[in-house]
Parts: sequence; structure tokens; C-alpha cells
Amino acid sequence: MSTFGEYFRVTTYGESHCRSVGCIVDGCPPGMELTEDDIQPQMTRRRPGQSAITTPRNEKDRVLIQSGTEFGVTLGTPIGMMVMNEDQRPKDYGNKTMDLYPRPSHADWTYLEKYGVKASSGGGRSSARETIGRVAAGTIAEKYLKLAYGIEIVAFTSSVGNIHLFPPTPEHPSPSTNPAFLSLLQTIDRKTVDSHLPVRCPDESISRKLEEYIAEYRDREDSIGGTVTCVIRNAPSGLGEPCFDKLEAKLAHAMLSVPATKGFEIGSGFGGCEVPGSTHNDPFVSAADVELPSGVAESGAAKSGISRPKLMTKTNYSGGIQGGISNGAPIYFRVAFKPAATIGQDQTTATYDGASEGVLAAKGRHDPCVVPRAVPIVEAMAALVLMDAVLAQQSRHTAKSLLPPLKQTINSGKPVGNGVTEAEVVKGQ
Repeated sequence: MSTFGEYFRVTTYGESHCRSVGCIVDGCPPGMELTEDDIQPQMTRRRPGQSAITTPRNEKDRVLIQSGTEFGVTLGTPIGMMVMNEDQRPKDYGNKTMDLYPRPSHADWTYLEKYGVKASSGGGRSSARETIGRVAAGTIAEKYLKLAYGIEIVAFTSSVGNIHLFPPTPEHPSPSTNPAFLSLLQTIDRKTVDSHLPVRCPDESISRKLEEYIAEYRDREDSIGGTVTCVIRNAPSGLGEPCFDKLEAKLAHAMLSVPATKGFEIGSGFGGCEVPGSTHNDPFVSAADVELPSGVAESGAAKSGISRPKLMTKTNYSGGIQGGISNGAPIYFRVAFKPAATIGQDQTTATYDGASEGVLAAKGRHDPCVVPRAVPIVEAMAALVLMDAVLAQQSRHTAKSLLPPLKQTINSGKPVGNGVTEAEVVKGQ
């Protein structure tokens, strides 16, 4: 379906070459300052035509808020946002070969099988143009999360092809064991990421290699995949809804719904399979002396009723989530993107009706590597997941706060009668 979220619901609309694309956001809290200027920076980071290694499609992607705000303030009603498609070229898809042959590894064939009709130009709803609505909605969610909790969400390119920012080694099979990687997660920000355009890899030397690597595939009319790593800092503990809506499950759902994604791992991920539990376990330490980021203590968890955690972990193989619930540590994960399916090289494939085979030379304007432009999309989807989780937890705490105080505290060790303590009662259960 085209709707994501339960409490903060986002419905996207539009196809690759229709008149406009956009979204409707339902569930945004009222009273938050919001204008197009808040949303546009992320839209600009996502838009095509940014460099020689992205699609040359020339779209300004200027967002227009159509409803849900007045005088620059959210009303609590549905927020409609629209972006015009200004550089459509449906004729690029009108040649005989594109009509005859489904593009290998593209959604052309599966969409036709599902719906019985096919968008005749571009990828239709499977196009990355659909993600414009996601980024617009995610930017709204992110602003609320930043104002209310001090939550920061930063993504960056961590690999393209076989070139990695933190390559696996026998000592560090997963980046989660690499001190340099963990240190980067604590400090990385978008300014640093975007200082290494057009690839968005936060290392000058690796970034240059990746740019040259992508250009090689572009020049061969081919494509290459890669990974995006994302970190979420200052998320409160207690987010996530077991058993089926665990926080990492919702993040995986969100990320794997993005076009061209093929993999998701959180924390130590698959590399964690190669270390023993005695190494992989994250010991708890007291959080009493850990200083919260400036301005978060009063404006965030304290006001919402979501308490600051009493414990933190010494290590973070878990990626900030245990049992499907956030533990207060940074949440980090990695998303794999396959090579773009549309390439200019001749490919032998079957016709739509299966009657024969022929050679397809795909036309159109496409990214040789989708990873650099996927960075703000990953950030947006992470914000949508966190926003939904925060609103769910807020509703639980608000409902609890309306009840009269309990006469006794469970599992405190205090007597409950007949010489029996609450701890013993709990133990007996």
C-alpha cells in the first residue's frame, strides 16, 4: 500500500512522469512552526542532477505545503505537500524496445503482473520519484524529534561496490567492533557528510575513490550498488512495540520499502555471528554521571513523561535496541542498495508476452549509483519510524499518568504483609 505509519501516517502519491508527486501527513502534532524552508534542504539533497555521477534529470523539486498549516504553524490537521515534475520525458520510454521488453531486475514485469496495467513511461510508482513524499514527511517528523527530544539522525555512504569506508578484517569482521567507526557515529553530522560531495562518504580519500569508481561504471553505461549507514542519537529508551512491531523490525520494514534496497542489518549485524556471546554482550553501566546533550534534559524526555534511562551499555553491539526496544544508546544500522536496474548496455531478455527474446538497450536518465542520493531518503524513513514509536510511547505514558498512584511499588523489596516482600512476590510469580 502507499501509506506508512500508525500514529504519524504518511501517504505518498505520484509516478515518475506524472504532473506532480507528493504526500499527505496525518498525525503531526499541532503548534509546531513549519514552512517550506524547513523541508527544502532535504529535498535538495535528494533531488537529481546534483553532479556528474547522478542522473542528469533536471528537477528543482521545490516543495509546496498545501494544507495543515497556517501562519507557519501546524494545525494538527492533515498536511498536504506537492512537488511538480518539471522535466518529464515520457518519449524516452516510447521506443519499440522499451515497449516490448521488461527491463531485467526492474519492477516493469512485476507491476504488470500485479495490476494488469503498466505505466508506459518510466518506472511509475516504482520510480525513485516516489521517495519525494517520504523525504518531505520525514523532514517534518525529524523537526519534531529534534525539538522535543534532541534526536539527531545522520546517514552517510559507507561503501560502493567493493570499496568500504570500514572494510571487514579478521580483527573487525563488523564495523561495530571498530573503534574508529564507533567514534565516527558519536560525532558525524550532515555538514561533514555533505562536505564530501558528490558521494557523501565522510573520508576525503575514500570519497575520491568512490567518485572515480562510480564514474567508471557510468562511462561503461553500467551501474553499481553500495551501502548507506545511519545513526540515530539521543533516542529515549523504551521505544518499540513487541512482539511484532519491534523497533528494529519497523526500521527494517521502512528501509526495505525504499526502491533498490536489498539488505538491512542493525548493530553488529551479520558480523556479530562471528564473535562469541562473551564478546558480543553489552554490559550495563550506571548512567547517573552521563551528561545529556545541551537542552535535551528539560525539553525532551522529561516533558514527555518518557524517563531518562538509569542504565547505559558499555559497548553497543546491539545497535541501541534490545528485545525490540530502544535502550538509550545510539541506534545504528546499514542498508544495502543494489545496482540500478536501468543501464544503457545491450541486454538479452524476453518480450512481455514471452514469445521471443531480443536485445534491450534501455533509454532514459538514470543514476549509475543510487547510494549518494539515497542518504536523505534513509534519514527520512528513520525519522518516520522514530516519530511513530515516540507517539506510541507518549500515548502509553499519558494514559498511565491519568491513573491514581499505586499504593505499593512492584519489585521494590518493601514488605507487602505477613513478612513477605514485593521482591519475593514477584519471584514467586
